[in-house]
Amino acid sequence: MAVMTQTASPDPVQPASGGDRIARFFREYYIYFVLVAVVVLLSVANLDKFDLFERGNFLNQNNIINILRVSAPLLTLAGAFTLLMVSGYIDLSVGSAMSLSAVIYALLAINGVPFLPAFALTVVAGAGLGAINGFLVVRLRITPVIATLITLSLYKGLALLLVQDGVSAIKSGGGLKMPSWFNTYGRVGTFLELPAAFWVAVIVTVILIVAQNRTLLGKYAAATGGNPTAAKLSGINTGAIVFLLYVIVGMTAALAGIARSSFMSLGDPLSGDGMELTAILVVLLGGTAFSGGEGRVIKSFIGALIIMALTVGMLTLVPAYFQTLVLGAALLAAAASNHLVSRKESRS
Repeated sequence: MAVMTQTASPDPVQPASGGDRIARFFREYYIYFVLVAVVVLLSVANLDKFDLFERGNFLNQNNIINILRVSAPLLTLAGAFTLLMVSGYIDLSVGSAMSLSAVIYALLAINGVPFLPAFALTVVAGAGLGAINGFLVVRLRITPVIATLITLSLYKGLALLLVQDGVSAIKSGGGLKMPSWFNTYGRVGTFLELPAAFWVAVIVTVILIVAQNRTLLGKYAAATGGNPTAAKLSGINTGAIVFLLYVIVGMTAALAGIARSSFMSLGDPLSGDGMELTAILVVLLGGTAFSGGEGRVIKSFIGALIIMALTVGMLTLVPAYFQTLVLGAALLAAAASNHLVSRKESRS
């Protein structure tokens, strides 16, 4: 008599509950709701004491344009910083690289170098600064935090060194004068009534979105951050990917420095101070995992808009000494929520 055996059938996949679908929807689109909430908040707040705003109306064309001008450096930097963190690495020197780039750009301009060569040379210099970071991390195998803390001090010292003794910044004076075109890129110049530097930030972000979604750079960056050992075993040259991402971050830091220098009409060696913390806050707010492997460029771009709108709004909503505390609390909240979401997903 044949023995009949019954094989266990696999458990059917349980459909996602309504609560799970809502949670996934919120995790995917929450950043856009936050942006709308911030705009609504600032639209009803009393902003008429700050002369950046006209008659206290946040949703005013001139006000929006001014905020986009101020936001251009951070918007330019956010996408590249996101991809670097997706790969599991970090760059704490971006603020100093931005300051040094601003000084280099102003020095070139005040010494008679035309706009396009000054622009291109500064971006190349930024790429070199990123390459130094990549060399320290990839070739010398120095921990990213330590390596970029070293270059943070190095780049800031170089920026201060390039400014003459007794002078706070590179600006008109002492027989030298900034050319008339200097503040066109970051302050005066517009295209379709929006600042030129903002359009460059948009172009950079679109390129990085395409790179993340459609090229091997984005896929390899996520693989490197998600599981570097598996990425190496699958044939990915993780060192080359990380090095390239550091170079891209350096280039966008240079673009940010150019935008800031042009907006301020001078080369300030301290103009990028604190940008590294703001960049971390932006990418965490956008949902990028601090441990790597996950993050979206577009969400960091939206996060940068939120942070800059709040920063400008806080100039009248809270005392000046309170603003740093508010941003620090926001960084803590973003890091905590990022950690909780990552831990929940790892358990599921």
